[in-house]
Amino acid sequence: MKRLTILLLALLMKGVLLAQPSDRKADSLLGIWNDPSKPDTTRLRAMNRMLMRTFHRITPDSVVRVGELMYSFAKEEGVKSWYSSALVARGNGYLLKADYERAQADFELAMKACESQGDTAGMMAPLNGLSSTCNIMGNKVQAIKHLMRALRIAEARNDSSILLRTLGNLALGHEGQNDLVAASEMYRRAIDLATARKDSTALLNFMHNYAGVLRKTGNAAAAERMFDDCLRLAELTGNDRVILVGALEAGRRRSARAEYDSAMHYFDRAMSIALATSDSGNLASVNAEIASCFLAQGLYHKALPYTEQAVNIAQRIHDLPVLRDAANAAYAVRKAAGDVDGALAMLELYYTTRDSLSNDVNKQAVIEQRLQYDFEKKEALQQAEQDKKDALAAQELRRKKLQRNAFIGGFGLMVLLAGTFFFQRNRINREKKRSEELLLNILPEEVAEELKAKGSAEAVHIDQVTVLFTDFKGFTAMSETMSPQEIVRDLNECFSTFDRITEKYGIEKIKTIGDAYMAAGGLPTPNTTHATDVIKAAFEMRDLIAEAKARKIAAGFPYFEIRIGIHTGPVVAGIVGVKKFQYDIWGDTVNTASRMESSGEVGKVNISEATYALVRNVPGLTFTSRGKVQAKGKGEMEMYFVGSAIDTR
Repeated sequence: MKRLTILLLALLMKGVLLAQPSDRKADSLLGIWNDPSKPDTTRLRAMNRMLMRTFHRITPDSVVRVGELMYSFAKEEGVKSWYSSALVARGNGYLLKADYERAQADFELAMKACESQGDTAGMMAPLNGLSSTCNIMGNKVQAIKHLMRALRIAEARNDSSILLRTLGNLALGHEGQNDLVAASEMYRRAIDLATARKDSTALLNFMHNYAGVLRKTGNAAAAERMFDDCLRLAELTGNDRVILVGALEAGRRRSARAEYDSAMHYFDRAMSIALATSDSGNLASVNAEIASCFLAQGLYHKALPYTEQAVNIAQRIHDLPVLRDAANAAYAVRKAAGDVDGALAMLELYYTTRDSLSNDVNKQAVIEQRLQYDFEKKEALQQAEQDKKDALAAQELRRKKLQRNAFIGGFGLMVLLAGTFFFQRNRINREKKRSEELLLNILPEEVAEELKAKGSAEAVHIDQVTVLFTDFKGFTAMSETMSPQEIVRDLNECFSTFDRITEKYGIEKIKTIGDAYMAAGGLPTPNTTHATDVIKAAFEMRDLIAEAKARKIAAGFPYFEIRIGIHTGPVVAGIVGVKKFQYDIWGDTVNTASRMESSGEVGKVNISEATYALVRNVPGLTFTSRGKVQAKGKGEMEMYFVGSAIDTR
């Protein structure tokens, strides 16, 4: 079996890697891998180096497969020290495929492998991987935390390879928070280090990203020169991924100058590379840019399918920056085409995504992480204390100055406004009442009252809530036969009824995600009936969709069906956002509830073992054990279908 596995690996590696142009170094490393007389660790090291050497020339699927093979070999040969490297390799492949949940799972497993072996140095690669994944998924705070930990390890060990990647990721993190000074500093350090290491791939990536920062700071001429240099260097080195982003950028600049034919040439080039390499993130960006190019020419009918493709891809891979830009392009196209409802929907999606990315809470947390890092680097505690005292003194001086100015300005303003006070009072009261009504419409009453009283609402840990997820099967196929207005109308009818059902059972609606609906019982105020309440609500949602299906079949219309999943466990609940408040919940309970839905069947309510333990003795409920069912990213889990005694399903 071992010999067969080795032979299979060798043949597969040749198929994956040697299909590329000849690379003597890669061939030499492959020779080491295929030599069974070499130590296992030597062979694995050669495989890893070969992967890194050819990384930019192979497809994401190939990267995943190489990682799987490395991991299988390491397990078969008992080389535990290589578990982490193999998992990181596979996680990077999933990251390129935009399968972020699998990428995160592999990076977390790699971290656990390092921690179990006390391998501090090995932690840096999965920490960087976790940071990249969190950053793409919009969790900027956690991304920076991972990177700060990796940076401290890399600097302590003077590991230039990991330090290089960490600096690049930190630069991206700061750029995402619009801290362009910190981002520029990190990019310059990364560029210098990549140049010293003669790492052309890293150098290209950092140069391209730094060019973007230069443009944001108003240095357009320097930015354009660096963009052009990147594209030329990428073409010389055959780096498809940098050629893709370089062509995308070149097309974007030419479109802005109304050079539309030239822009489409570059967009077509970027599109072909994105499709060939299965680069979903950039594929969404290319579609959005082509749509904008057609829009600028007044070609709305050509622009529309590209905007829809961009939004769909970005939503599927949960790439928030791309989704923001794609939604903005879709809004412009639909507005120009006279699709008012569709335009409003895209505008709302744009604002929601933008606000999520620019969350001030995240910004503050990032700043705190940087301050913590800088503080730890200070050699003298005394100097740090003195700096703190100086800052406080300056703050107090500014406070007194502002207080004085406010008093002078405020007194004058009072005199000015005295004559209009009574006129404005009634209008203010009406607006206040309206604001309070709107606040209660988007937040639980208890949270809204806390927000009004304190100006903020604290996140809380709740030991036990029951989370419900629904998703429609057949919705995508049905939507292809419907107009945008009809799609939105159907969704609105369903979700509006779902809202009334959750309100009936005292359940809190959390959010909708595309055609998915999420709610939870037992919050913000804990109760003992949350599991039963959620199941009853699930029955009504299921029956509602079943009745709609019957009506549509009878009328000869397309229909969709529903899957429902439920899980019980602890969560953290709180408010995110500063412009459009959103009450949300976080924790593994949410992920597990989602898996209950995706592992279920249409027309049935699938519950976890934790939920079953709470409701198994509730009169009127029936249960069908499914045994252990494979759940994505969770392994095998005990699941049950739940129904009522009068169910005929």
